[in-house]
Amino acid sequence: MARTVWDSTVGKKTVMAVSGLIMLLYLVAHMLGNLKIYFGALEFNEYAHWLRTMGEPLLHYEWALWVVRVVLVVAVVAHAVSAYQLSRRDIKARPSKYVHKKARASYATRTMRWGGIILALFIVWHILDLTTGHVHSGGFEEGKPYQNVVDTFSTWYGNVIYIVAVLAVGLHIRHGFWSAAQTLGVGSRTRDRALKGLANVLALLLTIGFLAVPVGVMTGVVS
Repeated sequence: MARTVWDSTVGKKTVMAVSGLIMLLYLVAHMLGNLKIYFGALEFNEYAHWLRTMGEPLLHYEWALWVVRVVLVVAVVAHAVSAYQLSRRDIKARPSKYVHKKARASYATRTMRWGGIILALFIVWHILDLTTGHVHSGGFEEGKPYQNVVDTFSTWYGNVIYIVAVLAVGLHIRHGFWSAAQTLGVGSRTRDRALKGLANVLALLLTIGFLAVPVGVMTGVVS
């Protein structure tokens, strides 16, 4: 039964929608946590420490964080695999290019695939930069996330990589949220305008929220 659902186009779109919403919830929480950097090093570092101790004493140190990580990895892989397979299926169904491109296709729609690739590459870079420290620009210090973030956004390439990725996130959410709503049966003729408006607001708020961190470092507000 599960195999039959997965093999169907509707099943793959549903997997994409659900996994996308899981990642969206994470992005909202992650953005709010990032903004704590404006409250100073002590509070930001305490927040980073709390992420590793949440769930205690019921759970051991970092167990809850690893649960979140595993869920996210599963969501990212499921989303990417579904997107790739749906793309291949679409190409096979229409092997020849359209004579005329669809005028109604938005910029976000046309760049969803490239946006996904950009985000996948960014996730790898982001982990190596601020989690493991392997590509960190300064002297990476375990347990001092505030200083590590400041170091990253004190370099031009750190800002460029992050800003490009955040803009890709915004475009991805703008189209993906509305698309997920249609797939899950939430959309309708009467709700379409509201859903598109909500998608635009979410994309804008997340983009501004994430960009606030490098902007804060670049302007000296966060140092």
